[in-house]
Amino acid sequence: MHVAAVEEKSSESIPDRESFYDPFAAQVEEEPYDPWESFNTKIFAFNRKADQYVLKPLATGYEAVMPDPLEKGISNAFHNLGVLPRLINNLLQAKYQGAGLETGRFLINSTLGIAGLFDVAKTMFGVETPDVEDTGQTFAVYGADPGPYLVLPLLPPLTARDAVGSLGDLALDPANYLLPFSAIVGERGGDVVNDRSLNLELFQGVEDTTLDLYSAVRDAYLQKRAKAIRE
Repeated sequence: MHVAAVEEKSSESIPDRESFYDPFAAQVEEEPYDPWESFNTKIFAFNRKADQYVLKPLATGYEAVMPDPLEKGISNAFHNLGVLPRLINNLLQAKYQGAGLETGRFLINSTLGIAGLFDVAKTMFGVETPDVEDTGQTFAVYGADPGPYLVLPLLPPLTARDAVGSLGDLALDPANYLLPFSAIVGERGGDVVNDRSLNLELFQGVEDTTLDLYSAVRDAYLQKRAKAIRE
């Protein structure tokens, strides 16, 4: 009787994934919370100039000299290197299947896939890439509000919660402790340029067909994050 009571109490103390608070469930249709819009639009304009005059030319030149399969392979390798924050956040969100997939894919691709250059886990074994889980999503799952929308120099869109979550992701990445600062900057910069080169036409299409690019980027980001957290 005593054992049964202990087991019942223990099971109640472990949060069930279905019982996690979903702060976006009733917020998706609301107006975006953007009290810092005046600041954000200025930084957004700066980031567009930085993209136009620095990142896009670099990505265009990179794309011209790099074969498409190698670009994709480098993208695969960067994704493979970032496994630990994704794995930990899957566990914190009680997404144990995702954690298992991340572990299996990392082991297969790090060995048979030559340090992650080739996605052997998917092409040979049918192990699909799970949804990316990050610390910002984990905060949301445990009830943290998103806070204001935020645009910072040379960074992708954020909310206040996701900005703090990004610091958590950095803290969970062992590369930030094992590699010298110059290597970390080179890795992050290479990832950004490679990713931009893979999306040149997509970005150009959005810029050419969108009248209010700031609002479009903000709304798309907030909707994407809401969907990722709900799932």
